[in-house]
Amino acid sequence: MSSSNLRFYIGLLIAGALVFFGVQALAEGYYLLVAFYILQYIVLATAWNILGGYGGYVNFGSACFFAVGGYSTVFFYKLLGLQTLKSLDCGWFVITGPYLSYLIIPASVLVGAVISGLMGLGTGYLTLRLRGVFFAISTLALTVVVQTLVLNWSYVGGARGAYVMRSPSVAGFASTNEFVFFVMLLIAMAALAIARSIERRKLGAGLEAIRDDEDSAECSGVPTLQLKLQATTISGAMMGAVGALFPFFVTFVDPVGAFNLVHTVNSIAMPLIGGMTHWSGPLIGAILLGGVQQYFGSKNMVTPELSLLFVGVLMMVFVAIAPNGILGLWQRLRGKDVK
Repeated sequence: MSSSNLRFYIGLLIAGALVFFGVQALAEGYYLLVAFYILQYIVLATAWNILGGYGGYVNFGSACFFAVGGYSTVFFYKLLGLQTLKSLDCGWFVITGPYLSYLIIPASVLVGAVISGLMGLGTGYLTLRLRGVFFAISTLALTVVVQTLVLNWSYVGGARGAYVMRSPSVAGFASTNEFVFFVMLLIAMAALAIARSIERRKLGAGLEAIRDDEDSAECSGVPTLQLKLQATTISGAMMGAVGALFPFFVTFVDPVGAFNLVHTVNSIAMPLIGGMTHWSGPLIGAILLGGVQQYFGSKNMVTPELSLLFVGVLMMVFVAIAPNGILGLWQRLRGKDVK
């Protein structure tokens, strides 16, 4: 492992520990809630940026992949009867209530990631020969189709939504929400590590070539379709992972919340504000924009509609005066070329 990678992973672990123990020390549900949503948007923004920032393919379907992850949790909860499960006999040992979450919640995240990743792969095969606005519209159409299916699928609650009855306590944690927050923190750390790894490998270089000029990249021997399929799969899996975790935090999921336009708008706005050509851009954008949204939302100073309007105006401002985001402005001030 190179020294730069070692420094990154050590820094990531230290930052993760500071976040977790810092929120734990505050001992207030409000700060746990704010931190959870910011971490959720760090993952969504990072996932969107793998395809939209590195590859230049704008995806309007973030809410769809998020919702598929959430509803995969509901589906398998009902299918396997986990709503009423009190203990699990594994032959050599029995897993009881306070320890069940160690198995059920990570397994649900994994299932949500796999299903959304496969949907991303399938979507890629169907749509990635489209380019520009045509690809963007196709991802929006996918969201409408999946939302309509969920609304009419009574098994997962339909329009009424569904509850996820989780364990009331988790061994080693002050509350179940604290454990769910810990899992979200691990997902966010993994997402940042994956994005940085992609950026530094052939996949990142290939996606950058596609973003700059796809025809030239293809003529130069870059396997454009293969790289785009990898990007859609990874991006979809990340979004599905946080979506699968969401029902455990709020204990309820419905089409209005799962397919909320806020998920799509924020996942686009945050990389745009922070910078789309570097793994840290979505992180910066999610912390700044997510923090502002949570602060004003907690004070009841803005409605969700006004919040969306604010994000839309902010996106137009950055597109006009800082198309490379905050990182681009910083590099320009230092006299460096922006990728």
